[in-house]
Amino acid sequence: MRVLVVGRGGREHALCEKIAMSQHVDEVYVAPGNPGMEGVATRLPYAEEDHRKLVEFAQTQGIDLVIIGPEKPLVEGLADRFVQAGIRVFAPSQRAAQIEGSKSFAKNLMMKYQIPTASYASFRELEPALDYIERSPIPIVIKADGLAGGKGVIVAQTKDEAREALCHMLRDRKYGQACSTVIIEEFLEGEEFSLMALVHEGLVICLDIAQDHKRAYDGDQGPNTGGMGAYSPVPQIPHEAVNQAIKRILEPTAQALVLEGTPFTGVLYAGLMLTAEGPKVIEFNARFGDPETQVILPRLESDLVEVLLDVLEGRTPELKWSPQAMVGVVVASKGYPNGCTNGVVLPSYDAERGLHIYYSGVSRDDEGQLLSEGGRVYLAGSLGGSLEEAIDKVYDRLDKHQQPGLFYRRDIGRRAMQALR
Repeated sequence: MRVLVVGRGGREHALCEKIAMSQHVDEVYVAPGNPGMEGVATRLPYAEEDHRKLVEFAQTQGIDLVIIGPEKPLVEGLADRFVQAGIRVFAPSQRAAQIEGSKSFAKNLMMKYQIPTASYASFRELEPALDYIERSPIPIVIKADGLAGGKGVIVAQTKDEAREALCHMLRDRKYGQACSTVIIEEFLEGEEFSLMALVHEGLVICLDIAQDHKRAYDGDQGPNTGGMGAYSPVPQIPHEAVNQAIKRILEPTAQALVLEGTPFTGVLYAGLMLTAEGPKVIEFNARFGDPETQVILPRLESDLVEVLLDVLEGRTPELKWSPQAMVGVVVASKGYPNGCTNGVVLPSYDAERGLHIYYSGVSRDDEGQLLSEGGRVYLAGSLGGSLEEAIDKVYDRLDKHQQPGLFYRRDIGRRAMQALR
């Protein structure tokens, strides 16, 4: 088989690595990829938005399966283009991808089908939104309706913060068209976790859970980011709560999309909060999570391609999981998410056994060295016999390779250890 992965980040690096391990796969292509993943896939000179070139390549090279990583090409209808060309793709249609592309769409769907989520209101004009804030308890959550690169969510701790966020979005259009509509949402309290499911219409196959760390700095301080690290499994989340999430959220949502005439194929990602009333939806994504994918796939012992083909053909695959824990820490440019430091020479991890490195924001200089380019630069991850062992292993390696101009959180997974004591 020949497989094409669309995307350029750490998530796509992890996908390419896992796909290359498949007994069914002869060649893995990635478009456009990045220089750090050249060891596991052949890079192509086509950007994610170049739909015509991507489809033409898949047709001429006899691609057997396409996996689309990022959300933007999904919302723009790239999966539909592959389907129209008769190419098998594990990704949702443009209409089904609205579950991520429009928070209003997702909220309306959840309300209609009684899927547990936070109460909310949506606004297109500033004054009514400001009035709503005055009548609402704090903290409160402000979300851009559309795609904002993981940065369009503000958890306001004061009414001043809420008003400022609304002005940035509805008045200043900080995220462009993504914030032409704003969702104001009840703040949910509890333990957060990520549950991804492989879906084909009514078939829902859930992966093991993970927990992401969204805030930029230790202690969950600073602005929201695309994710500063993750770990899997999440021992403080009871199995009963995960089963509730599957039965009350993931399966009903997949069925709701079928009933609405927008059947979903691909990865349905639920960002969940375990509240006193049970799991509730914080957000839905229409693709593999980043950085959750980087800590979940190394624990998957099953052949990923075999699993995806089973799902696409309506069969229930058997998933085998390593009992080991995986902890991944994102190394980012100083200033992220509000800026970045490009051109930092990255350390070589070639001799570091047992360390998983997934590159995202990198380039290569004339001497062949990898350089930082962008906000999140790479994720370093380790497997361990316990969560504590995995944490110690990854930080031991990272601390030996600290670089000026880069930073990382030092507490990924540590709060879980405290919860277990």
